Amino acid sequence: MRWSNLLALALAVPSRAVVRFHCSQLVTQRIDPLVNPGSVPSSHVHQIVGGNAFNATMDPSRDLPSESTCTTCEFSEDFSNYWTAILYFRAQNGSYKRVPQLGNNQFETARGGLTIYYMQDAIYDRGQKSKVKAFQPGFRMFVGDISARTLASASRFRQLTYVCMDTWTSRAPETMAFPTRRCPEGIMTSVRFPTCWDGKNLDSPDHMSHMAYPESGTFESGGPCPASHPVRVAQVMYEVVWDVKRFNEEAWPQDGSSPFVWSFGDGTGYSTHGDYLFGWKGDALQRVLDAPCWFDTKCEKESNSKLQSIEAMNSCSQKPVVDEDIDGWLDALPGGYHADYGHAHS
Repeated sequence: MRWSNLLALALAVPSRAVVRFHCSQLVTQRIDPLVNPGSVPSSHVHQIVGGNAFNATMDPSRDLPSESTCTTCEFSEDFSNYWTAILYFRAQNGSYKRVPQLGNNQFETARGGLTIYYMQDAIYDRGQKSKVKAFQPGFRMFVGDISARTLASASRFRQLTYVCMDTWTSRAPETMAFPTRRCPEGIMTSVRFPTCWDGKNLDSPDHMSHMAYPESGTFESGGPCPASHPVRVAQVMYEVVWDVKRFNEEAWPQDGSSPFVWSFGDGTGYSTHGDYLFGWKGDALQRVLDAPCWFDTKCEKESNSKLQSIEAMNSCSQKPVVDEDIDGWLDALPGGYHADYGHAHS
């Protein structure tokens, strides 16, 4: 379904929450308090959005809303942190150049960043009737596998995808590997998290085991949750638009493969992943989920929430604590990685 059609549907149909908002970029650096807690630098470069209390450790007992002085997110009470790896272009001489992010639809003036969704049911579900529970302070989760280099290894995660954008509103077709053709308006990555919680643990050693997918369906919360993870929570989804069009005039691989690699070296695209660390103030997220929001329409009034301007979102930033070049033409990816194509065609 095209974005324009989805937007028309969203504005026409009364429902419970499908919340869509943007968060400008807070910082881009090698810090990862989930996978590499306390490590400065962490293994690879990430882009982080959200509250400016973000640091290398992020102790679960910390109160992010009280420790943050600003947030890059449109909802002023959302001090959560959301992050992904960074995309690089690999030139034919083997050097690498960071691919910047673009502000998504309706947020073109944002300083890069991510677009975030919270929803009760599949985004195309006209009813949005499910009642879901907001996450609790200290909750965090991860989805994806940075070692995945084949479709088979990536397939255990549902709907971690790419769209080669022919127009600014393109949202299909989706692939699980990097696009292998030039994309006129950019590459969009979509990261969808599981929707069933065990009801007990705010985290787990792998940051995934406390969460599960529904017993049926793809990524939707419409199917029943398994008995081991009985609590239905909101579907969290990220969209990131990468400005790859600036590399369309560069020489591409002659074998038809993609010239793009993740900041930890994956050249197949199968290892895309995302990190989430909850930090909404008080009951703000539950209020939003219980309100009849469509994207950000009605959310401010119906959920008694305040939305920031893009200018205010852009004004919140954080200085990197890792001093290294991540933006120039580099002989190796930060952290010493090189492109790894594994068994890309299997």
